Amino acid sequence: MKNRDKHCYDDILHLPHHVSSKHPHMSLQDRAAQFSPFAALTGHDDAIKETARITAERLNLDENSKAALDMRLQLLIRYMPEKPVIMFTYFKPDEKKNGGSYVTITGTVRKIDEYQQRIILDDGAVIPIHEIVAIEGSLFTD
Repeated sequence: MKNRDKHCYDDILHLPHHVSSKHPHMSLQDRAAQFSPFAALTGHDDAIKETARITAERLNLDENSKAALDMRLQLLIRYMPEKPVIMFTYFKPDEKKNGGSYVTITGTVRKIDEYQQRIILDDGAVIPIHEIVAIEGSLFTD
């Protein structure tokens, strides 16, 4: 029986390769693409990474800290024409999930917009006043 199995395809074994008259020849790259991994859950990896990304909770300042920040803002307003270099630390809420991060930025103040409650630095950075947790610089001697 083994001899018969060995020779059962002899009649077609040496025929020329078939070329379709209806379908164009597929490139090797397209053929390989058929066997590439399939991501059934598109965006799943991104969702996992987003969930794993750590955010900080917003600090609730006590009344003494708020009063100290207010005093520093008043002093900054008074000496703004001298263009002192100031370092602000503020909370930046995350756009996608609860929490956020604390950002520290250094620069000179161009404008304090009391109506929209924000500080605009000379480089164009905008800092929401209600998110500020620390103001430091040579103006302040503690």
